[in-house]
Amino acid sequence: MPPRKIIIDTDPGQDDAVAILLALASPDEIEVLGITAVAGNVPLALTAKNARIVCELAGRTDVPVYAGCDKPLNRALVTAEHVHGKTGLDGPVLPDPQMPLAEGHAVDFIIDTLRAEEPGTVTLCPLGPLTNIATAFRKAPDIIDRVQEIVLMGGAYFEVGNITPTAEFNIYVDPEAADIVFKSGKPIVVMPLDVTHKALVTKSRNDAFRALDSKVGHAVAEMTDFFERFDKEKYGSAGAPLHDPCVTAYLIRPELFSGRHVNIEIETGSDLTLGMTVADWWGVTNRAPNALFMGEIDADGFFTLLTERLARL
Repeated sequence: MPPRKIIIDTDPGQDDAVAILLALASPDEIEVLGITAVAGNVPLALTAKNARIVCELAGRTDVPVYAGCDKPLNRALVTAEHVHGKTGLDGPVLPDPQMPLAEGHAVDFIIDTLRAEEPGTVTLCPLGPLTNIATAFRKAPDIIDRVQEIVLMGGAYFEVGNITPTAEFNIYVDPEAADIVFKSGKPIVVMPLDVTHKALVTKSRNDAFRALDSKVGHAVAEMTDFFERFDKEKYGSAGAPLHDPCVTAYLIRPELFSGRHVNIEIETGSDLTLGMTVADWWGVTNRAPNALFMGEIDADGFFTLLTERLARL
């Protein structure tokens, strides 16, 4: 099988960084056509910078990084420095990137790439708010039919919310964008908190990253050392959940995950439950399924894959 062509849409974020590293370490399975940055965990200037830092860390300055939307479609930007630190990549000390941003807007890159590649051969992999993807779909609706699949990190059902009592951060930041994407009619695979909270970086798993004794291994260990302080205090968990690498891992080893094909609606009108992913997990409505909503992960298999691939960089 030829490698799967993907566009990573991201707001790095330590866990976004690990997701990008996993993709760049897996060229047999994944061809990263480009990385598009969006405002989310931190403002756009930092997410665009962080994406380039990660490419340089991986030794992949050939991968173009585009800056995209600096705010949600209809709302003020909400960020998450309280989780990721003021830079978004707090933890390791990494040099400023030398590679420039690619010329042009991320939305135009998404549109142009989908029009240039054969229909049904490009997968979109959003790791942050869905602003760039929704904007591309609104600006050029002809590209929607050309998308192979959308594999995203976002939402929650049994785990409810992490930024409000009912909403996961990526969906909450731009619920209108999420609504557009979930109503697009394209195949969607969702990695919600229900799965990512089972992918915990325990001490032994982080020790395995550090034991790689490489620049990448040490950086990832230091990222998760920083990242986990928030989640340990908040959830009382054994470590930090690696949310976004679940997207990349699914592209490489889909058998690590299981879920249900269900209907997902995005709440855009309620102040109380804004950004909630209303998942018809139990099939109690007549709304047609529109997403494969994951519920389980083989966490040991996931971390074995991640450690093995990071060792390649």
